[in-house]
Amino acid sequence: MITDTHTHLYSSQFKEDQKEMIKRAKDAGVSRFFIPAIDSSYTENMLKLEEDFPLDVYLMMGLHPTSVKENYLDELAHVKEWIDKRNFYAIGEIGIDLYWDKTFLKQQQEAFRTQIKWAKEKKIPIVIHCRDAFDEIFEILEAEKSEDLRGIFHCFTGTKEQALQAISYNMKLGIGGVVTFKNGKIDTFLNEIDITHIVLETDAPYLAPAPYRGKRNESAYITNVVDRLVDIYRLSFKEISEITTQNSKDVFNI
Repeated sequence: MITDTHTHLYSSQFKEDQKEMIKRAKDAGVSRFFIPAIDSSYTENMLKLEEDFPLDVYLMMGLHPTSVKENYLDELAHVKEWIDKRNFYAIGEIGIDLYWDKTFLKQQQEAFRTQIKWAKEKKIPIVIHCRDAFDEIFEILEAEKSEDLRGIFHCFTGTKEQALQAISYNMKLGIGGVVTFKNGKIDTFLNEIDITHIVLETDAPYLAPAPYRGKRNESAYITNVVDRLVDIYRLSFKEISEITTQNSKDVFNI
């Protein structure tokens, strides 16, 4: 049993072969798919995915930082409406992204803080998107840290020190294709991080692991991530799969 804690199965890149792609993942041993939100334009596709695969997919709700624009208050209202209407397994993916555009930094910070507060009120985890923004993310987590705050640092690509700081805020580290990259760097210290702090993810259709780097990613390729962690942790494929799946259950409370 393998759990993909972060996969965009509703992406238009899977439009032609979504069912076949999910079957390939299930045949590879993936039994749970956690689905992050982006903004209101994707909600309908997410709900349709859940309808089509009710036993396999677990939905999140949230506003992605790169979707924080002039209308961000309307988008936040959409998130609030949905989390008050039904259950979700997390609020995500949320956070701060300064790679593409710094124009809306203050709005991203406000959206991040607001959604963290909602997650604590609902007693569900957060899933953090962080790109070129570790200091800004940590500043808010430091202010918001509490026993009610837990979650996943999605696609963790930081240093060992940043990994330990993230863990100190009750965050698991989401490890995906980057760990297989020759220049990924996290493989140089990951064996010093206890595996109880690790969950698996693909971020499909993005960040395909080696040997598929540069191509469309899919959840079946998570086995390549497991293979790399086998080398790093000197544990069996089965042990890596079981431990990281239990870690995901702990985060998502299932």
